[in-house]
Amino acid sequence: MEVDLTGAPETMLATLYARALDARAQRPILGDTAALDAVSRISYDFRRTGINASTAAGVAMRAKLLDDWTAEFLARHRSATVLHLACGLDTRAQRMAFGPRVRWVDVDFPAVATLREQLLDVPGGDYRLVHASVTADGWWDEVPADRPVVAVFEGLTMYLTEDEVRGLVRRITGRFPSGELLFDVYGPMGIRMQKLVPALRNAHARLYWGLSDPAVVEAWADGLTCVDAVRSVELPEIAAEPLPSRVAMRVMARLPGIKDVGRILRYRF
Repeated sequence: MEVDLTGAPETMLATLYARALDARAQRPILGDTAALDAVSRISYDFRRTGINASTAAGVAMRAKLLDDWTAEFLARHRSATVLHLACGLDTRAQRMAFGPRVRWVDVDFPAVATLREQLLDVPGGDYRLVHASVTADGWWDEVPADRPVVAVFEGLTMYLTEDEVRGLVRRITGRFPSGELLFDVYGPMGIRMQKLVPALRNAHARLYWGLSDPAVVEAWADGLTCVDAVRSVELPEIAAEPLPSRVAMRVMARLPGIKDVGRILRYRF
């Protein structure tokens, strides 16, 4: 299948490829075999992504942590809504067994959503794929606000401006009665270093927003509290990486600026 994407949408092929490489690893972290199948069906030069075994492990670690946090939320709230924003070709809905009282809503640009429909199986249960930009207004009223919500947005915030991220946070916290926001961010150093990332450079994608202090987001909505802020260089599954990568991560974790190059965040409201 030919894929014609550019800019930010093209970078989702890098994370897809990373999950596929992890699935082929001797000790996979995520074990996303659906990603492996999708990659086999796409005609694309994945060398453009610059993804290797080490960076693939990092992507898989981040995804697994967000999966785990989502599962924890759904274990506490048997009746809930999952908003998977900028879902791309992520197989989170396929990976996770969500209960019959869970409403799962995937959202992404129409071109991306159409590609997703062609490549990935539709999960069972109360599932819906929305063809829209997550920052657009029109689709929100179609999602009932009658349950607690867990909003997961992986690999999104850095492509938005601060105003757009703030607007998204306020939209979710103002619409739903309670819930959690699970997402990753780049730090200011990560934004400055973006030209060093092959997937961004080759896709002609640009990053805009970086967060230096998770407490900043707490001020955007009443009752919003950061309950977890995990540095990318200190992810729990770091031991699964090859030894050279573990050593590099330990060094990075001690360097000012570099240690905060990225975080995975959990907020509760």
